[in-house]
Amino acid sequence: MWSRSTLTYRVSFLMTVVGNACMTALDFVTIAIIFGHTRTLGGFTLAETAFLYGSSGVAIGLADLLLGSLDGLGRRVRDGTVDALLVRPVPIFAQVAADRFALRRLGRLTQAAVVLVWSLIRLHVAWTPGRALLLPVMAVSGAAIFGAFYTAGAALQFRAGDAAEVQSSFTHGGGTMTQYPPTLFARELVRGAVFVVPVAFVNWMPALWILGRPEPLGLPGWTGWLSPAVALAVCALAGLAWRAGLRSYRSTGS
Repeated sequence: MWSRSTLTYRVSFLMTVVGNACMTALDFVTIAIIFGHTRTLGGFTLAETAFLYGSSGVAIGLADLLLGSLDGLGRRVRDGTVDALLVRPVPIFAQVAADRFALRRLGRLTQAAVVLVWSLIRLHVAWTPGRALLLPVMAVSGAAIFGAFYTAGAALQFRAGDAAEVQSSFTHGGGTMTQYPPTLFARELVRGAVFVVPVAFVNWMPALWILGRPEPLGLPGWTGWLSPAVALAVCALAGLAWRAGLRSYRSTGS
């Protein structure tokens, strides 16, 4: 319904998508400006950094397109309209995810995909079947990890009422962090991104294996293939958090 409504005014929709893509492209413009003054960033070339940027952008772009509406759950909790969702014969998670579904988010996804394709053309990588296979696995796993963050953040809003900014710090904050090489960050922060909040498995770990670069924490190279397992684990935890949050919902009391 929301997609049909958006496509009613096609020119407006296209302008919104292009504007969305241009806004997110400013992040890559910043990276390009940095490389205007240096040949490498944390030991990574422009093409390698663009590969990290594109892979991170595609992952969070997919998650944002499908589950970005979950950050509006706090508003429904505050005004009590979650009650209306509970009496419908459709899972509440699907209803909230589809609420005000925004096709304009395709702009961010498309822009990141363009940068990713450009980086693949410029990279000097000996492509093997394993590297080629890990590329789509990385994109899907990264999207699932960010989707789990969206879900866990939405679950928190059942109790907090409005935790959209907390949710954003893990989704958009994690997306921005993984656009840059891990060698730019302190080892403690990288360790936290691997073992605590596993945003490193969105693209850092698999990308390092694809690029043939050593892992900054000294972990074995095959850890890049753990992204699907990490994605399944965080999705399972997010599912439990969602069920707990939904059970704690008590309406507005009015």
